[in-house]
Amino acid sequence: MSNPRQLQLLEVVRARSSVTVEALAETLQVTLQTVRRDVQRLAEAGLLTRFHGGVRVPSSTTENIAHQERTSLHAEGKARIAKAVAAQVPNDCSLILNIGTTTEAIARALLQHKGLRVITNNLNVAAILSGNPQCEVIVAGGVVRTRDRGIVGEAAVDFIRQFKVDLAIIGISSIEADGSLRDFDYREVKVAQTIIQQAREVWLAADASKFNRPAMVEVARLSQLDRLFTDAPLAEPFPSLLAEADVRCDVLSS
Repeated sequence: MSNPRQLQLLEVVRARSSVTVEALAETLQVTLQTVRRDVQRLAEAGLLTRFHGGVRVPSSTTENIAHQERTSLHAEGKARIAKAVAAQVPNDCSLILNIGTTTEAIARALLQHKGLRVITNNLNVAAILSGNPQCEVIVAGGVVRTRDRGIVGEAAVDFIRQFKVDLAIIGISSIEADGSLRDFDYREVKVAQTIIQQAREVWLAADASKFNRPAMVEVARLSQLDRLFTDAPLAEPFPSLLAEADVRCDVLSS
């Protein structure tokens, strides 16, 4: 591909994972018609995937990106989210953190908290928070996934059902335009559903790349959340969906 504008467009989408047509036009300082024409050509070449109002990088609905790569992707946004979430978590409370690089960032941001009792099915979260002597960490039993040290399966589900916590702070792989929260591994999804059921309040931490990203298995609906923390303003239909579901949205722009 030799068109410099299309190359730049592709770089912008890859940096953000997904972006609206309007944002592309503003970033590239071209007309909406030009962006739509370029997007059409890139989509036909298989380099981008279109969705209503925007475009994203092509991705699998059945398999997530590798853990090491996810750790570095959108690291700045995840750090902003983690700092904001930690600032809202009171001392002396109980919470569950699930699998994900965003929840691992939140664990690091909680290292100065006192009196926390944290249940997790994420060995990385457990290792991070074990460095806080003022925090009690309880690790779920189950099958350990070697690729990211997440604990999944029926044993983890049964373990988490024993508890009722103040907060569930969860990450997710996908938030689709129909209001569904989705992930890739059915065993992980069953644990995440149980975590949501066993919490008095549910907070979702998700950077902007998670919106309009496809994944196979439904975890929950936006209406099951109490708060959403993200790192960039959301395009429709998400503001309307959140307002309809009465979910408080904290946008932590740079």
